[in-house]
Amino acid sequence: MTQENHQLVAASHFMRQLDDDWAGLIHQVGACTLQPTTYTEPYEALVRAVAYQQLSTKAGDAIFAKLKAHFSGSIPTPAMLIEARFDALRACGFSGRKVDTLQGIAKGALAGLVPSRGLADEMTNEALITQLVQLKGIGQWTVEMMLMFTLGRLDVLPVDDFGVREGYKRLKSLSAAPTPKALAEIGQAWQPYRTIASWYLWRVPKV
Repeated sequence: MTQENHQLVAASHFMRQLDDDWAGLIHQVGACTLQPTTYTEPYEALVRAVAYQQLSTKAGDAIFAKLKAHFSGSIPTPAMLIEARFDALRACGFSGRKVDTLQGIAKGALAGLVPSRGLADEMTNEALITQLVQLKGIGQWTVEMMLMFTLGRLDVLPVDDFGVREGYKRLKSLSAAPTPKALAEIGQAWQPYRTIASWYLWRVPKV
């Protein structure tokens, strides 16, 4: 068993011990299969995240595929993205605001505001969030997705995420989803595996 798989097993066991609701959810969903893309640079992760902001996975997939197709099947380098024509990026499906965000990310990468993977791995979650939200159009949620799905951080709770909050509402049969502040307090009990808790909350059955 790899270290990553061992951590996921330990996390699922920890969550199962919280209460009967969590135990039932984990039994129903099964083992956590979260596999971060450990080879991806933060710059690439942020570019990908912009494609998916406020869209369904299917729509995000289509836009990201068009972006790569425009650049011969690869994620464009920061220099290529800066030099790209506005209309060409709009034709991929990006809004004008997202085009500005993409080019801001590219400029940030060249200026050192977006760290390399090696540097990012040495930075705390808080430091990365503080640094990257300086980029126009990049909020805390986007950085949190990068922390979870690219850097493989196991203790991230995106309290502003609609799916996580609604998942907790269904898990506990509440009349309303918790506020972000309330969820942050509730989530203290899920440390050090708040990423895994979020993964399961995204999968709480809707019926």
